[in-house]
Amino acid sequence: MKLALDAMGGDHAPAVNIGGAIDALRLYPKLKHLFLVGEEKALEAECAKQGLNLKDPRVSIVHAPEVIGMAEPGAKTVRRKKLSSISIAMDMVKDGRADAFVSAGNTGAAVAAATLKLRTLKGVDRAGIASPLPNEFGVCNILDAGANPEAKPEHLIVYAIMGTAFARHVLGVKDPKVGLMSNGEEDEKGTTFTKETFKRLKETPGIHFIGNVEGHDLFESELDVVLCDGFVGNIVLKSCEATAKAVSKWLKAEIKGNVVRLCGAVLAKGAFKALKEKSSYETYGGSPLLGVNGVVIIAHGSSSALAIRNAIRVGVETVEHQVNPRIEEALAALQPAMIDISAAEV
Repeated sequence: MKLALDAMGGDHAPAVNIGGAIDALRLYPKLKHLFLVGEEKALEAECAKQGLNLKDPRVSIVHAPEVIGMAEPGAKTVRRKKLSSISIAMDMVKDGRADAFVSAGNTGAAVAAATLKLRTLKGVDRAGIASPLPNEFGVCNILDAGANPEAKPEHLIVYAIMGTAFARHVLGVKDPKVGLMSNGEEDEKGTTFTKETFKRLKETPGIHFIGNVEGHDLFESELDVVLCDGFVGNIVLKSCEATAKAVSKWLKAEIKGNVVRLCGAVLAKGAFKALKEKSSYETYGGSPLLGVNGVVIIAHGSSSALAIRNAIRVGVETVEHQVNPRIEEALAALQPAMIDISAAEV
């Protein structure tokens, strides 16, 4: 298995990308080759600094003289910077030189490059990002977490199918439960958009749709996929991340302010460590961009080396479990039913 890493992507590139690459090559034997895509001299210097041997047959540098900045507009910059690390790495997936792409760089650019170069799978109009959130029962994926801010009901129907396939074949969930994000659990709650989506989801075979869900259900209910447009999904994801950081900061301040609490914290060190690992995005690494004709993993812009390593792991697992063929099979099986639903609406 071969993977192309956007080694210049992210707030702390290229250092964290090289650090993550070193760990991934050590831990994942199924990763047969890792392409480090980026400015050659900068990558060589960082590899030398961190002790990554470029004579290792499992790793090589692919020169990309341009970098797409985190604040640059996605689609426009992809068209303008054809020699960027994102563009060249995506071309490698398109040409079959790499089986997957991983980037902590500009999300808009990565989504645009994937859509323009790889195109979408048959039956998919808009790709969606599936971002994991830990809950009491395992992991719940928000879909979409930012790729498609102006979604239509038909897009969320496809997201339900893709999210189900990902949860079943990569996460090992036998019967993934799918919910629709709304402002209440009652069937009649929501906007015109969510009400129409709810109606169509109830009529869609092949998914275990449990109805409307609210924000607390992300953490308290047995859910595997929560559907929403990319605008809502991105706000929910960032709000959850910010809340986790704030609570951690407040907890540390309260503990440090009292000697007795400090002693208790020492005794509870293992519990705090386990909680941090469960709640940190670094543990989950990256989010798959489902629906494009290739494996694309989007990592957090502020990713650490640990997060990059785990994003590479997600890429390896997604390729290994053949998620895209599974999605295509599910969508093909769904087509006759969708035609019947559309005809009934007319």
